[in-house]
Amino acid sequence: MTPAEFEARYQEQVRDILTRLQSAMATSSQLEASMVEIGESVQRLSREVEQFLLAQRSSQPNPPS
Repeated sequence: MTPAEFEARYQEQVRDILTRLQSAMATSSQLEASMVEIGESVQRLSREVEQFLLAQRSSQPNPPS
């Protein structure tokens, strides 16, 4: 293998690695955004359940003591 061939092979592999890294970073960013969205959905659902339970409790008559 000549020095020029070695350099061309090296540059091709570096480009491939950088492309894969860029793809992984994009995937990571998408995953992070999805996790934030899921977390917000869980918080909203939790608030709705809490409000529902409070409404149920306040609409029920108090049991006699």
